[in-house]
Amino acid sequence: MNQSLKDIRVLELANVLAGPGVGAALAELGATVIKVENLLTKGDVTRTWKIPTENPDTDISGYFSCVNWGKKSISVDLNKDEGLELIYKLVKICDIVLVSYKPGDAEKLKTDYKTLRSINKSLIYAHITGYGLSNPRAGYDAIIQAESGFTYMNGELKSNPVKMPVALMDILAGHQVKEAILLALYKRERNGKGQYIETSLLKSGISSLANQAANWLVGGEIPQRMGSDHPNIVPYGTIFYSKDKRPVVLAVGNDKQFSDLCKVLGKHELSSNPKYNTNFERVKNRKEIIEVLQELISKFERGFLLEELAKHNIPAGGVLNMKEVFEIPEAIEMIMHSETSERIPIKGIRTVAFSTDEDTEFAPISAPPHYGEHTIQILSTFLGYSEDKINKLIRDEVIFAKSGIIK
Repeated sequence: MNQSLKDIRVLELANVLAGPGVGAALAELGATVIKVENLLTKGDVTRTWKIPTENPDTDISGYFSCVNWGKKSISVDLNKDEGLELIYKLVKICDIVLVSYKPGDAEKLKTDYKTLRSINKSLIYAHITGYGLSNPRAGYDAIIQAESGFTYMNGELKSNPVKMPVALMDILAGHQVKEAILLALYKRERNGKGQYIETSLLKSGISSLANQAANWLVGGEIPQRMGSDHPNIVPYGTIFYSKDKRPVVLAVGNDKQFSDLCKVLGKHELSSNPKYNTNFERVKNRKEIIEVLQELISKFERGFLLEELAKHNIPAGGVLNMKEVFEIPEAIEMIMHSETSERIPIKGIRTVAFSTDEDTEFAPISAPPHYGEHTIQILSTFLGYSEDKINKLIRDEVIFAKSGIIK
């Protein structure tokens, strides 16, 4: 069981996806993650982001659940002195704080690094922004996909620019923060000191442009929309259709693989044609060779063709919908099963996808929390608050507890 962070406590003051995604990964690695939800907004806004087929009567939406497994939810009004005092007491006993404030907002709320570090010198404070500390704009994934170049490149040749269907900038920023947190924990083990960490959605996106950025910086060419095609390799990423009209993707990365592909397709002489025998030539003659390959592939049923390609170690796969994805063994292993505190069955997907030789199995993890589900538990168990004090905070609307007043 991977419980590498079982003695680590995390205070999550972030919401939506990027920050909570970091918290979810830390929870999956064994950390205790306390999710602080805003009493004035009735919690993380993603609790209300539902598709029409979801249960309208639960506050655990599919979107909320994707990054909130294994956490404890406490609802607090940080605008009240008693609520802020509660946060400060939690900071004292936590190792990591996750925030996603716009520059300047943490100072207004009195939850900035300088303030919290004065309470806990060994605190690791991880701050996700939209554009960095010198730009006050709020970060929204759809906007930053557009402003980091991804949306411009995404889409078919003659289509309009297209946003990717996942909040990739949030996810990329989360990966940056997770790496920084693990480095900060390692450093703290050596010197006992905490650390301030900051990354932005924009820089995280730009850092992930990879070969597309290099094509501009080195080759002076602005990457254009080209569907699933690869600008540097052919045929790589291109979607073809089989005899039974099912989509197939190829990832032929070298000339030998191309030669073997031609052999499987019954047209071996194609690989010796000087217009196609090297990747450089195939890139130059992209349109021609793709049309030829489509005609050949359309003569095969997808299942049979993929089996033949696999026998010859030619990279290929089917284009799967989400139902089909979660029928493959590797995806099934990633599914989490649990019940909410209201006995509602729920499934989720793990955010941690690695294992080590010491931790070969996934640790069991609790379902995403209901809003304010653990308020009383956190105050009584973690902070030692009495029943009378907790009840007073509830009556004064400093906190919200799903279970209400303690009887």
